[in-house]
Amino acid sequence: MPKVLIVDDEANIRESLADILSDEGYEIGMAGSGEEALETIRRESPEIVLLDIWLPGMDGVEALKQIKAQHEDLPVVMITGHGTIELAVKTTKMGAYDFMQKPLSIERVLLTVKRALERSCLEKENRTLKETAMGSLRLVGDSAAINALREQVELAAKSSSKVLITGESGSGKELVARLLHELSPRKEMPFVELNCAAIPQELIESELFGHEKGSFTGAQESRRGKFELADTGSFFLDEVGDMSLTTQAKVLRAIETQEFQRVGGAKKIKVDVRVIAATNKDLAREVKNGAFREDLYYRLNVIPIEVPPLRNHRDDIPALADHFLKSLAAEYGRSPKDITKEAMKKLSAYPWPGNVRELRNVVERLVIMGTSELIEDGDLLFLGQQQRTDDYFGYGGLKEAKDAFERDYLAKKLSENNWNISKTAEALGVERSNLHRKIKSYGIDVPRGTKE
Repeated sequence: MPKVLIVDDEANIRESLADILSDEGYEIGMAGSGEEALETIRRESPEIVLLDIWLPGMDGVEALKQIKAQHEDLPVVMITGHGTIELAVKTTKMGAYDFMQKPLSIERVLLTVKRALERSCLEKENRTLKETAMGSLRLVGDSAAINALREQVELAAKSSSKVLITGESGSGKELVARLLHELSPRKEMPFVELNCAAIPQELIESELFGHEKGSFTGAQESRRGKFELADTGSFFLDEVGDMSLTTQAKVLRAIETQEFQRVGGAKKIKVDVRVIAATNKDLAREVKNGAFREDLYYRLNVIPIEVPPLRNHRDDIPALADHFLKSLAAEYGRSPKDITKEAMKKLSAYPWPGNVRELRNVVERLVIMGTSELIEDGDLLFLGQQQRTDDYFGYGGLKEAKDAFERDYLAKKLSENNWNISKTAEALGVERSNLHRKIKSYGIDVPRGTKE
């Protein structure tokens, strides 16, 4: 459990707070002066400080100033028996998380400590993302499709307009959402995400808007929702097409007004949030079928960005594979592996129904399970066994599924015949000109230098 440092010159108050917090499982540290508090923080690294303002020698205000100078991210809650509004405002501007007056309420103490720690944890997670953003958050590849996508992201990131990201599962929609935030003026603010398909419908409103204590069975305390946590930053609604119509209506109002009420609450909460949504569904079709609100669709679809499936930018597969080989080797503490031309050719020929996510999973398997420092085409025999007929069940109609199957089948046969057009046409029993037309219409990337 987190460690709480209690700083007060009155021993009975230190002991009372220690008893309350230790009963909740927190580790406790204590100090009777500002000077002792600074030394204890240096030595024991607590996660939160409860700091009395009126202390002998260095008072709490000066102690707060020095704590924030040395440990900027450490949450500090000020305590006083003679507080004023001016003092509360002053310490808050200096970086204090909250301000509590004596006599202290047990419930208030526990709730304040819990919320301060939650906020601190969220801020640390966001900092970690920011520190790695420019290294790991990037669109890998130099194909026309990825260059066009990169340009769209850079242009859209400059504004606070809503963005709707569409694309197949595994194509990289979450990466695009994170890039939109990292390249935006809000990059120092929170990036909060919610997978709408992963939350039960009876709980999603609480996740979105928060709830008040006692608002439903199990709501033992008040809780902030994702909209509130994302205030001044970006809120990523993943799989937005999976929300119920009832929830869609409430999300629409929150987006339009930038205000909402917690579940069971009466107070209106105002926020400034940029909404980024993503889906693998055809929302226009969902609107026609009555499964998605038309007004919400147009509200979200201010800037549409479509992420292409990997089969439409096969030229990027070598760069992606190399990127994953290096990053995963570093993650697992392994030496980077090399890959033969034949193995890379096999990767490039595979249809990748799971898109970039599937490619990453395959590379991760090779990094972990491979016994050699060189990946050969024989190490990829399992690729042909991964694709099953039900991979095509996710398409919107029979023609789309048939086209996807024919495209993948042609790519496989071309690879088997070393991308020789004449041999492939003969093996398939079709005219070479007909095969050429199929290759062009499906956008199949034929490696340069192959024979006709």
